[in-house]
Amino acid sequence: MNTTDFIVERDGEDLLLPGSLPVLPLRDVVVFPYMVTPLLVGRPRSVAAVEAAMERQKYLCVVAQTEPETEEPTVDELYTDGTVVKVLQIIRTPDDTLKILVEGVARVTAYEIMAGESYHEALVEPVVEDLTTSTETEALSRSIKERFKEYVRLNKRLPDEVLLSVLNMEEIGRMADSISAYILGKVPLKQELLGEASLLHRLRNINQVLANELEILKVEQRIDQEVQSQVHKNQRDFYLNEQLRAIRKELGYTTDEDSEIEEYSTKVEKSELSDEAREIARREISRLDRMPPMSPEASVVRNYLDTLLALPWKEKSKDRLDTKLVKKRLDADHYGLEKVKERILEFLAVYKMTKTMQGTILCLVGPPGVGKTSLGRSIAESMNREFVRISLGGVRDEAEIRGHRRTYIGSKPGRIIESLRKAGTRNPVFLLDEIDKMGNDFRGDPASALLEVLDPEQNSSFSDHYLEVEFDLSNVMFITTANSLHTIPAALEDRMEVIRIPGYLEHEKLIIAERFLAPRQMKRNGVDQWKGGFKKTAIQEIIDHYTRESGVRNLEREIAGICRKVAKSKAETGRFPTAVTGKGVEKYLGMAKFRRRVVDRNPEVGVVLGLAWTMAGGEILEVEVAAVPGSGKVTITGNLKEVMKESAETALSFSRGLCREMSGEWFKENQIHIHIPEGAIPKDGPSAGIAMATAMVSLLRNIPVRTDVAMTGEVTLRGKVLPIGGLPEKAVAAIRAGSTHLIIPRDNERDFRELAPEIRDHLTVHLVEEMDQVLELALVLPKKSKRTKSTGIKKSRKRKS
Repeated sequence: MNTTDFIVERDGEDLLLPGSLPVLPLRDVVVFPYMVTPLLVGRPRSVAAVEAAMERQKYLCVVAQTEPETEEPTVDELYTDGTVVKVLQIIRTPDDTLKILVEGVARVTAYEIMAGESYHEALVEPVVEDLTTSTETEALSRSIKERFKEYVRLNKRLPDEVLLSVLNMEEIGRMADSISAYILGKVPLKQELLGEASLLHRLRNINQVLANELEILKVEQRIDQEVQSQVHKNQRDFYLNEQLRAIRKELGYTTDEDSEIEEYSTKVEKSELSDEAREIARREISRLDRMPPMSPEASVVRNYLDTLLALPWKEKSKDRLDTKLVKKRLDADHYGLEKVKERILEFLAVYKMTKTMQGTILCLVGPPGVGKTSLGRSIAESMNREFVRISLGGVRDEAEIRGHRRTYIGSKPGRIIESLRKAGTRNPVFLLDEIDKMGNDFRGDPASALLEVLDPEQNSSFSDHYLEVEFDLSNVMFITTANSLHTIPAALEDRMEVIRIPGYLEHEKLIIAERFLAPRQMKRNGVDQWKGGFKKTAIQEIIDHYTRESGVRNLEREIAGICRKVAKSKAETGRFPTAVTGKGVEKYLGMAKFRRRVVDRNPEVGVVLGLAWTMAGGEILEVEVAAVPGSGKVTITGNLKEVMKESAETALSFSRGLCREMSGEWFKENQIHIHIPEGAIPKDGPSAGIAMATAMVSLLRNIPVRTDVAMTGEVTLRGKVLPIGGLPEKAVAAIRAGSTHLIIPRDNERDFRELAPEIRDHLTVHLVEEMDQVLELALVLPKKSKRTKSTGIKKSRKRKS
């Protein structure tokens, strides 16, 4: 006997096994002692190992590969725990593959595997097993047997003979190895069982593995039963439908109704409806199948199914998120509006990084004609998305948003769902136009219905009354537009990020008209071949004397009027007229419609340039205060509303308190008249307070007011200056009027910082807190001193920005 050979006990006999054996690597197979199994050997080195074993007592060392996909495993890719097997039978096939039958003999450890020229050779030693039995091993063996019975019952791949052979084994170790061989586990798990020397630990592991496998088999059985039940149901439904079709044919029903039902059923199964919508559609098809074809209810069901199937449940357009291309498109469509474009590009950049809408609803607020609606269209085109616009002006019915319930005759989905159906995708750019023009009455409040639509936390499960099934709006990019925020409910405003679009300055209107409006109208009116075109002076004349607006809508309308007259001239004379100049505009458009409100007068006493906000943008207010002989009354004219009248009275009280040198006799003998021109236009609000106070002090002190200064702010009795709203629009109005200085409350500094750079560049803005600062800036003071007895005005604490 060689020093490496060893003896193992087998069925009461001692077997002498060689210590050096050919190695047969196995894929996905672990051989246990006492296990008889067939093996298919095809790899050249494996065939050579079997051939060597047949020449050396027919013993092999079989070990599993760590990587089953490896064709030629190296020494490091083989497990060291293996089994000595004896080749019982060998069959050679025509393709040089061997079919062998082997029997496991003993556990061994391959402590050294050598890569030979033809096959691997291993030096092995037997595993010293701890086969001590105890009460726990007996209990474990009984538990294992019971679980193995259940395992064989559930596992259809194991014959009942396996169970009988295992249960008849008296030796616990042999039973454990046999069960380990029959368990359908992965190689690492079986290797752990093979390498365990302690019988107790091996039984514990087998018991746990069987428990886990039984859970898996029970789940598989339940799934199989569900599948079988569904198959039987489908077969039963098919059989009953065939019978129903035969009965309907005997009763004389036409096949058109059958084909309609089949068509709807096919569409539902092929569509990408949500699970909830698919179930409702099936239920409605079943109802339709039982209805008389000509009944009114059948028509309602058909319309509902058509709407449900036409909605874009999964269809999405592919986004174009190149911010450079988007910026290029926005610049091509809109001049200026840099702050607005920057915010849109930031929004798209975040969406590109996160692929989510981040819960942002943009609200574009500005006067008419500044490009809010066209900006939304440009965003959609630059992102390669469908564009949907809904005008909410005058909408009073909540059902316009949520739809009508199907119990009503003529019911239909709301405008949100209907617009999505027309768009054909679930991620369009949705423009809700004129959101500030909605009303409410006994039919409901549409603004409240929009709360769910515009809330990112809720619109993923938007429910329309007509559909009665949830629809996901979270991929829709909502943009709203408004002229004013005053009429928008606070809860709705809270859901939106407001982006203010101020009116255009005159130089911006000039550029927009030259680059966009004139070429577009010339093309639309068929005069794009007109070489003369519009001179700059002509466009400037139209801006100054034929339009008064913050946007450019009326400007484009006047340009279109000139183009039509040019087209008429070409049609009558056969040639185009010469270019339109500033002096020639009157020939085409008639007399000037507006007098340009530019302050080109000399400083006057009691006349101050104030500012006002309107729905059409900012306007200037020339506050006039005069003293006439009378009984001391105060007269206020100019169609002022209550708030503005109270502001005038506050300004008068402050002025009388400041100018105490004016005796009470003067006020008894004189009447103060406050007037704001253009009396046909109603005026309200407290923001003209400092303008009226300045005009009154100018009158009482007989000091002229500078004409290059415009101001806005509320005044208190103590002379404090309080903040106001609408600063962007008012600043534009001041620039249009020719002012170079603007006085605003210090609390509006944040609003001033947010003004567009081109607005700030045209104005010197003064931030004030008290009226003494306003008076020092606005009044034409004597040059000899900054503090004079005649005025009683303190040195200003103004700061310029």
